[in-house]
Amino acid sequence: MNEKTEREKMLSGELYNANDPELTSARRRARSLYRRFNVTDGEGERLAILLDLLGRMGAGVSINPPFYVDYGSNIYLGGHVYMNLGCTILDCAEVRIGDNVMIGPNVQIYAATHPVEAVSRIAGPELARPVAIEENVWIGGGAIICPGVTIGRNTTIGAGTVVTKNVPPNVVAAGNPARVIRTLGVIA
Repeated sequence: MNEKTEREKMLSGELYNANDPELTSARRRARSLYRRFNVTDGEGERLAILLDLLGRMGAGVSINPPFYVDYGSNIYLGGHVYMNLGCTILDCAEVRIGDNVMIGPNVQIYAATHPVEAVSRIAGPELARPVAIEENVWIGGGAIICPGVTIGRNTTIGAGTVVTKNVPPNVVAAGNPARVIRTLGVIA
Protein backbone atom coordinates (compact mmCIF):
# COMPACT_ATOMS: atom_id res chain seq x y z
CA MET A 1 0.00 0.00 0.00
CA ASN A 2 1.33 3.45 -0.94
CA GLU A 3 1.89 5.91 1.87
CA LYS A 4 0.36 9.36 1.36
CA THR A 5 2.62 12.24 0.45
CA GLU A 6 2.74 15.24 2.79
CA ARG A 7 0.79 17.20 0.17
CA GLU A 8 -1.93 14.53 0.11
CA LYS A 9 -2.10 14.58 3.91
CA MET A 10 -2.32 18.39 3.89
CA LEU A 11 -5.18 18.44 1.40
CA SER A 12 -7.09 15.67 3.22
CA GLY A 13 -6.99 17.42 6.61
CA GLU A 14 -4.44 15.12 8.25
CA LEU A 15 -1.39 16.22 10.20
CA TYR A 16 1.41 16.92 7.74
CA ASN A 17 5.01 18.13 7.66
CA ALA A 18 5.07 21.60 6.06
CA ASN A 19 8.87 21.34 5.74
CA ASP A 20 8.52 18.53 3.23
CA PRO A 21 10.68 19.33 0.16
CA GLU A 22 7.73 19.16 -2.27
CA LEU A 23 5.68 21.60 -0.18
CA THR A 24 8.65 23.90 0.41
CA SER A 25 9.29 24.02 -3.33
CA ALA A 26 5.62 24.77 -4.05
CA ARG A 27 5.61 27.65 -1.56
CA ARG A 28 8.80 29.07 -3.09
CA ARG A 29 7.21 28.92 -6.53
CA ALA A 30 4.09 30.70 -5.26
CA ARG A 31 6.19 33.36 -3.52
CA SER A 32 8.10 34.03 -6.74
CA LEU A 33 4.86 34.39 -8.70
CA TYR A 34 3.03 36.62 -6.23
CA ARG A 35 6.11 38.84 -5.85
CA ARG A 36 6.13 39.32 -9.64
CA PHE A 37 2.38 39.97 -9.60
CA ASN A 38 2.77 42.57 -6.85
CA VAL A 39 5.34 44.65 -8.78
CA THR A 40 3.88 44.30 -12.29
CA ASP A 41 1.87 47.19 -13.74
CA GLY A 42 0.58 45.57 -16.93
CA GLU A 43 -2.90 44.02 -16.68
CA GLY A 44 -2.07 41.36 -19.27
CA GLU A 45 1.08 40.27 -17.47
CA ARG A 46 -0.68 40.23 -14.09
CA LEU A 47 -3.47 38.10 -15.57
CA ALA A 48 -0.90 35.63 -16.96
CA ILE A 49 0.78 35.38 -13.55
CA LEU A 50 -2.55 34.71 -11.83
CA LEU A 51 -3.43 32.01 -14.36
CA ASP A 52 -0.09 30.34 -13.57
CA LEU A 53 -0.44 30.82 -9.79
CA LEU A 54 -4.05 29.87 -9.04
CA GLY A 55 -5.77 26.49 -9.26
CA ARG A 56 -8.62 28.01 -11.27
CA MET A 57 -9.78 31.48 -12.15
CA GLY A 58 -13.07 32.40 -13.79
CA ALA A 59 -13.64 35.27 -16.20
CA GLY A 60 -13.64 38.85 -15.02
CA VAL A 61 -11.49 38.33 -11.91
CA SER A 62 -9.77 41.44 -10.55
CA ILE A 63 -7.13 41.25 -7.81
CA ASN A 64 -5.37 44.40 -6.66
CA PRO A 65 -1.81 44.00 -5.45
CA PRO A 66 -0.38 43.35 -3.02
CA PHE A 67 -1.74 39.82 -2.87
CA TYR A 68 -0.23 36.96 -0.84
CA VAL A 69 -0.75 33.18 -0.85
CA ASP A 70 0.87 30.05 0.55
CA TYR A 71 0.56 27.86 -2.56
CA GLY A 72 -1.93 29.52 -4.90
CA SER A 73 -2.68 26.21 -6.59
CA ASN A 74 -5.35 25.39 -3.99
CA ILE A 75 -7.32 28.57 -4.70
CA TYR A 76 -10.34 28.23 -7.02
CA LEU A 77 -12.04 31.48 -8.03
CA GLY A 78 -15.37 31.78 -9.81
CA GLY A 79 -16.17 34.52 -12.28
CA HIS A 80 -16.23 38.23 -11.46
CA VAL A 81 -14.39 37.94 -8.15
CA TYR A 82 -12.91 41.21 -6.90
CA MET A 83 -10.16 41.42 -4.26
CA ASN A 84 -9.02 44.77 -2.99
CA LEU A 85 -5.52 45.66 -1.75
CA GLY A 86 -3.59 43.47 0.66
CA CYS A 87 -5.53 40.20 0.63
CA THR A 88 -3.81 37.13 2.07
CA ILE A 89 -4.97 33.56 1.43
CA LEU A 90 -3.22 30.72 3.27
CA ASP A 91 -4.36 27.90 0.99
CA CYS A 92 -2.94 24.79 2.65
CA ALA A 93 -6.36 23.27 1.95
CA GLU A 94 -8.70 24.22 -0.87
CA VAL A 95 -10.12 27.72 -0.81
CA ARG A 96 -13.14 27.96 -3.12
CA ILE A 97 -14.62 31.36 -3.86
CA GLY A 98 -17.82 31.52 -5.92
CA ASP A 99 -19.00 33.89 -8.62
CA ASN A 100 -19.58 37.61 -7.95
CA VAL A 101 -17.69 37.73 -4.65
CA MET A 102 -16.31 41.08 -3.47
CA ILE A 103 -13.46 41.03 -0.95
CA GLY A 104 -12.39 44.25 0.79
CA PRO A 105 -8.85 45.36 1.57
CA ASN A 106 -6.64 43.43 3.97
CA VAL A 107 -8.96 40.43 4.19
CA GLN A 108 -7.28 37.27 5.46
CA ILE A 109 -8.52 33.81 4.52
CA TYR A 110 -6.88 30.99 6.46
CA ALA A 111 -7.11 27.31 5.59
CA ALA A 112 -3.94 26.76 7.67
CA THR A 113 -4.14 25.82 11.32
CA HIS A 114 -2.15 24.06 14.03
CA PRO A 115 -2.93 21.61 16.82
CA VAL A 116 -4.20 23.44 19.91
CA GLU A 117 -2.36 21.23 22.43
CA ALA A 118 1.12 22.66 22.99
CA VAL A 119 2.88 19.28 22.94
CA SER A 120 1.42 18.42 19.52
CA ARG A 121 1.98 21.93 18.15
CA ILE A 122 5.63 22.05 19.28
CA ALA A 123 6.25 18.67 17.60
CA GLY A 124 5.76 20.50 14.29
CA PRO A 125 3.05 18.88 12.18
CA GLU A 126 0.41 21.27 10.86
CA LEU A 127 -3.23 20.97 9.81
CA ALA A 128 -5.44 22.52 7.15
CA ARG A 129 -9.21 22.82 6.68
CA PRO A 130 -10.92 23.93 3.45
CA VAL A 131 -12.70 27.26 3.18
CA ALA A 132 -15.71 27.91 0.94
CA ILE A 133 -17.16 31.31 0.11
CA GLU A 134 -20.30 30.84 -1.96
CA GLU A 135 -21.55 33.15 -4.73
CA ASN A 136 -22.60 36.79 -4.32
CA VAL A 137 -20.79 37.27 -0.99
CA TRP A 138 -19.31 40.57 0.12
CA ILE A 139 -16.52 40.47 2.71
CA GLY A 140 -15.72 43.81 4.33
CA GLY A 141 -12.19 45.10 4.81
CA GLY A 142 -10.01 43.59 7.48
CA ALA A 143 -12.19 40.51 7.97
CA ILE A 144 -10.55 37.22 8.95
CA ILE A 145 -11.99 33.94 7.66
CA CYS A 146 -10.80 30.99 9.77
CA PRO A 147 -10.05 27.39 8.67
CA GLY A 148 -12.93 25.07 7.85
CA VAL A 149 -15.52 27.83 7.40
CA THR A 150 -18.24 28.06 4.76
CA ILE A 151 -19.92 31.40 4.07
CA GLY A 152 -23.33 30.96 2.45
CA ARG A 153 -24.44 32.66 -0.75
CA ASN A 154 -25.67 36.26 -0.83
CA THR A 155 -24.16 36.96 2.60
CA THR A 156 -22.37 40.13 3.73
CA ILE A 157 -19.54 39.90 6.26
CA GLY A 158 -18.94 43.19 8.08
CA ALA A 159 -15.57 44.93 8.11
CA GLY A 160 -13.25 43.63 10.80
CA THR A 161 -15.33 40.51 11.42
CA VAL A 162 -13.65 37.27 12.57
CA VAL A 163 -15.50 34.31 11.05
CA THR A 164 -14.81 31.23 13.17
CA LYS A 165 -17.88 29.14 12.23
CA ASN A 166 -20.07 28.63 9.18
CA VAL A 167 -22.30 31.55 8.23
CA PRO A 168 -25.68 30.78 6.62
CA PRO A 169 -26.81 32.20 3.29
CA ASN A 170 -28.71 35.48 2.94
CA VAL A 171 -27.53 37.20 6.14
CA VAL A 172 -25.33 39.99 7.40
CA ALA A 173 -22.79 38.77 9.95
CA ALA A 174 -20.40 40.92 11.96
CA GLY A 175 -18.34 40.94 15.13
CA ASN A 176 -15.69 38.87 16.85
CA PRO A 177 -16.65 36.14 16.63
CA ALA A 178 -19.08 36.67 13.76
CA ARG A 179 -22.76 36.51 14.56
CA VAL A 180 -25.78 37.02 12.35
CA ILE A 181 -27.13 40.54 12.87
CA ARG A 182 -29.67 40.64 10.06
CA THR A 183 -31.45 38.32 7.64
CA LEU A 184 -31.61 39.44 4.01
CA GLY A 185 -34.23 38.82 1.37
CA VAL A 186 -33.57 35.69 -0.68
CA ILE A 187 -32.31 36.23 -4.22
CA ALA A 188 -33.86 33.80 -6.68
